Amino acid sequence: MKIALAQFSVERGSVDTNLKTINAFIEESAAADASILFLPEMCTTGFDWTKNKDLLDGAADLIRSLQATAQAVGIAVSGSFLEKTESGNAANTLYYIEKDGSIAAKYRKAHLFTLFREDAHVEAGDEIVVADTECGKIGCSVCYDLRFPELFRKCALKGAELQFLPAAFPHPRLAHWQTLIRARAIENQSFFVAVNQCGCEGHEGDVGTTQYFGHSMVVDPWGEILLEADESAGLHVLEVDLTHVSETRAKLTALKDRRADLY
Repeated sequence: MKIALAQFSVERGSVDTNLKTINAFIEESAAADASILFLPEMCTTGFDWTKNKDLLDGAADLIRSLQATAQAVGIAVSGSFLEKTESGNAANTLYYIEKDGSIAAKYRKAHLFTLFREDAHVEAGDEIVVADTECGKIGCSVCYDLRFPELFRKCALKGAELQFLPAAFPHPRLAHWQTLIRARAIENQSFFVAVNQCGCEGHEGDVGTTQYFGHSMVVDPWGEILLEADESAGLHVLEVDLTHVSETRAKLTALKDRRADLY
């Protein structure tokens, strides 16, 4: 199947601008005959939590808008978005929207980035999610989750063939990003799709200005890098064959040989 990755610079609090960018990528991905478009973390709002508080009440409407677009264009869409929880708090939530507009899965970011005080503004999720989609079984994760291998092993054991991670990884942690993505793919023998923001979120000189490095990646179950973007915005489309997952696991039976009686 063909998958598309949209790497771009998210504008803080500018929902209309970000949505216009996303809709353009949806159209471009569909024209390229992609089955699914993967988007970065918090791709409609960014991380200004003061502004995001005011945007909470419209968060569900925004998802409904994307559902309608996915259905109209006929492509699945997934990324991480602002969500208002049942208790009225903000959540950083991955949605997987099928091409018919239905929501196949929703995953709230489990590991909150305390270094940037995300835990002070966001309600953490408490469920590991593998989406059973038309494109296969897709494990759900968001950004900082990458540093916690247990989550990805759980996804693999729940049947994930492809792991998706929308992210906002900044400089100077590029080496961590590249190494951990390959490690997660190799140790779980699954495809790994990681889509990162790029560019500067906020204006130069602002307090909290962050420079993201892009380098969105697709890694196969053997750890081979099928795609690594540079730091510029753009759409990347490529073929992945999920049968490589079962083939890899049959050739090297690491998952079968794990000692579940010990750990």
